[in-house]
Amino acid sequence: MTSGKVIQFRRGRKTITEKHFLIKVEDSDNREKAEKFIGKEVVWKSPAGKEIRGKISGVHGNKGVVRAIFEKGLPGQAIATKVEIK
Repeated sequence: MTSGKVIQFRRGRKTITEKHFLIKVEDSDNREKAEKFIGKEVVWKSPAGKEIRGKISGVHGNKGVVRAIFEKGLPGQAIATKVEIK
């Protein structure tokens, strides 16, 4: 099990995609290492103990950041918090 950090919503200049998030994986620092995580499950735990699950859908850029799509949108407080990658 690996951990990562939620960086930001996936967004454009004027739009935010609520269910898509960018995640920096601790073990990956390039695109090749990040591609190994595609298809894996991501779990975010709220301070109240609720779990929101998602799936890694692709790589974002060349520095080891991945895109994850969650079943529900994460709250804004999830930014800069940890997630588990199974």
